[in-house]
Amino acid sequence: MGATSATQHDTGSGPDKDRDVRGGRRGRLGRIARSPLGWMLIGMAGVGLVSGLTATGPGPVPVLGAAAAVAVYLWVMRRLAGRATPETARPGAGREVLLGGGIGLGFILVSALLITALGGYSFSWAGNGFISVVWATVVMQIGAAVAEEVLFRGLALQALEQLWGSRAAIVITSLFFGAAHLGAPGASAWSALAIALEAGVLLGAAFLWRRSIWFVAGLHFAWNTTEQLLGIPVSGHTPEGLFTVDIHGSDLLTGGGFGLETSIVPVLIGVALAVPMFVLAHRNGGLKSRRHTGR
Repeated sequence: MGATSATQHDTGSGPDKDRDVRGGRRGRLGRIARSPLGWMLIGMAGVGLVSGLTATGPGPVPVLGAAAAVAVYLWVMRRLAGRATPETARPGAGREVLLGGGIGLGFILVSALLITALGGYSFSWAGNGFISVVWATVVMQIGAAVAEEVLFRGLALQALEQLWGSRAAIVITSLFFGAAHLGAPGASAWSALAIALEAGVLLGAAFLWRRSIWFVAGLHFAWNTTEQLLGIPVSGHTPEGLFTVDIHGSDLLTGGGFGLETSIVPVLIGVALAVPMFVLAHRNGGLKSRRHTGR
């Protein structure tokens, strides 16, 4: 009996040792999952899966997908990241959506009007069913805006911010956001850089200023919806909108077949909007340095 016990101890076998090994592995996996990069990747995988299954679904499916994406986000942040989520607070959410939506609407309308005034665009009524086009556009863009903002601003920006601070997080997420559009028809190095500047930087600055998913989702939604309803190509895809647009002149002015995002006009306007947002975020304490970021 004593010899057998000694042998078990020496060889490292037995049920207690097996439980310790399994417990140690679970502990290490848990620590990885609770680290910023861990919960970021788990959350992005979950939200990406939900979005992939619902983005082009019929009827209200994309909206249900947006709700599911938020649910995944809340679970990851509370169970893995171990933090509250004031950025998804329901009080004031409507106000944040409207404020962000107003900025997004103005951004696209001013950009399109300037390009039109410079001879780049001309519009004509498409003659498509008004209600059906608006409904399909709104439903699809709700799903896209919420999912992308949860992915890039909710998960990626906040995880990287914990590791390296707000400024580094903005740079990394903006470049990644631009690179994510390289698979679109007609994409190029310039289109990726333009989207990184006007969208990645602007939406990142908007989040740091308001610290609200609803604000950036409203801005993103109004941006894409307005562009699509005007009939302007969106990331290389020509949408079914209320208007058709004829494009004239240089691609630098109009964005060419890729769409408004690669025009120099919204790039400059987007950067001009982002600057005061960064200033306001700094004044409000919304910019965090690496040494001040916590779990």
